[in-house]
Amino acid sequence: MAAAAYTGPVIPPGEPAAYEKETGRLEAFSDGVFAIAMTLLVLDLKVPKAAELHGPGGLLGALADQWPTFLAYLTSFLTILVMWVNHHILFDNIRRISRRFLFINGMLLLFVTFVPFPTALLAEYIRQPQARVAAVVYAGTYFVLAIWFNLLWRHASAGHRLLDPQASPAVVATITRQYSFGPPLYLAALGLAFVSVPASVALCLLLAVYFAFTGAFGRSQGADPDRPAAGT
Repeated sequence: MAAAAYTGPVIPPGEPAAYEKETGRLEAFSDGVFAIAMTLLVLDLKVPKAAELHGPGGLLGALADQWPTFLAYLTSFLTILVMWVNHHILFDNIRRISRRFLFINGMLLLFVTFVPFPTALLAEYIRQPQARVAAVVYAGTYFVLAIWFNLLWRHASAGHRLLDPQASPAVVATITRQYSFGPPLYLAALGLAFVSVPASVALCLLLAVYFAFTGAFGRSQGADPDRPAAGT
């Protein structure tokens, strides 16, 4: 009977606390992974050694010379931040989990933890002849992440499978529509990497800002005003 409960469209009466505990554990685990990924990004920022400072620029010049690392750090941090916020918003609407959902969420987190690698790669090679390859890996990572976000949400929302019975149909439809833009937009950034590395990186940064406003902020405005806020 427990296995059947995970596939039904409605939470069984008298069991919401148990389901919220399960989703709470998964969200807490995911939050930890997002936090680790964001923390690892800062490790690429290096403090210039005093003995290595040469030229009239001194320390300021050495810091300015690290602009690719700071740019990659900013872009990746903002993107992971937006992904974390949107992941949290998804769980405002999700009240149950399934085994397949766990694996999809795990694959999403796999690529979240991978983000520091293409970030470091891009910072290292953005001024080198191999910059195009680094940009392809960087934009390609976000393209794959966008796909897994869509798979996560579509698995949960199909037939209201894992959603809160009180989830607003309008909000669910809005999330589905907004998520559908992710893969093609990041695919455009991936294709742009073959033409212009700066343009590809700039598009990735703009997409982070775009999804922050159209995703997190837009959905909060479209929430059901009669429904209690999460955690209340």
